[in-house]
Amino acid sequence: MTTRIFDLSRREVLAGLGASAAGLIAGGATPPATAQLALQARPATLALRQGQPPTPIWELAAVSHLGNVRLKRGNRCEVVFRNELPVPLAPVWSGLNGPAASDPLRGRAPTAPGATETSIISISSAGTLLADFRLFEDSLKQPARPLPIIAEEANQILVDRDEVLLIEEWRLRPDGTALSPGRDPQDTTPLYTINGQTSFELSAAANERLRLRFINGSQRTVLAIKLESHEVRVMALDGQPAEPFPARNGALVLAPGGRADAFVNTAISAAFVLHDGKEARSVGSLKVSGQLERRIPLFEPQPLPSNDLPEKLELRGALRFDVALGAANSGWARPANFSTASAPAFRAKAGRTVVLALQNPAPITTVFHLHGHPFRLLDKLDDGWKPYWLDTLAIEPGQTQRIAFAATSPGRWLLESVLTDWAAPRLVRWYAVE
Repeated sequence: MTTRIFDLSRREVLAGLGASAAGLIAGGATPPATAQLALQARPATLALRQGQPPTPIWELAAVSHLGNVRLKRGNRCEVVFRNELPVPLAPVWSGLNGPAASDPLRGRAPTAPGATETSIISISSAGTLLADFRLFEDSLKQPARPLPIIAEEANQILVDRDEVLLIEEWRLRPDGTALSPGRDPQDTTPLYTINGQTSFELSAAANERLRLRFINGSQRTVLAIKLESHEVRVMALDGQPAEPFPARNGALVLAPGGRADAFVNTAISAAFVLHDGKEARSVGSLKVSGQLERRIPLFEPQPLPSNDLPEKLELRGALRFDVALGAANSGWARPANFSTASAPAFRAKAGRTVVLALQNPAPITTVFHLHGHPFRLLDKLDDGWKPYWLDTLAIEPGQTQRIAFAATSPGRWLLESVLTDWAAPRLVRWYAVE
């Protein structure tokens, strides 16, 4: 098996770094960084089974922050990444929409074991971001934990608490060790955690307004999460503000890598119930005690501030392409075999609206992830779109979903496709905005 991702040509690497540098110096001297973030890829453990030794895992950790990583929209962030693992790696960002030169596989080579690399990223949007190693899972010897990153709005949002709930799926062998995705899960047992805990508890007072950032950190499974006896009002999806709406039956359905910011007004103690498509299970609880007294009552939440995405997409003159997800002999490859010389799925001129007809020919649900641009999910009649933006979408077997995005970020970007089967390989292609 070739390992093309670890062998980018010198010309490709220099071209990517040169494009990054050009973006930094355009218009004059390089502006100073306004935030710092030190990341480390390192071995770790999690206590997943009572009475058994901790389970070895790998993780992407923020060594420069206590608790959740919080940056601000508009930050120019210096990221120092140290790789303490025995394989080349690079963080894969969901929701960043940064320069193409930083996109793994296409823009820059992964960091070698024992090496440190420094880069600059601009936080152009407020929202819930996610960084992980999913593109490198073929070489991971342990399952890896992703890292949630909060990009805060410029002005304070009127909530009492802001909490991250990272949901993760593990496949445990009889000896308590965990299996990496992309491998046969025979003789393993699924287990789910919130924030690394098998029985998560969130404490609050009654009458609090919580902003809960739900993240499906699993690698293969579409999950539904519900807080019983509470209305869950969706405020953002995949890091982009949405027109507020109540979650259907109080449940949020998230594809792997999907994020949802929701407002919840606490009332009584209740369970967090997770459904993986096979069974429902309690994975944690909201523990309510006492009462928060307010001088001013809680009003209906207003939409979160816009990230300046276009209000309207011109569909009439859009460029239209059919993309069969994971189809054989159609250009899809495992990340380890990805070649920068492969043909693109499509090319588009910057400034155009692009419509993709995403076809799932597989007999099970397939998850699609678009790098570089958030997209709108179009209505069935192609005469409008849902009132939110996404970067990840689960498509049912044999179905076609149409999405649209404004091609505003020049560069070469990845498409990802993976079946909702633990043993299925992750597949990639690329597209160009010129």
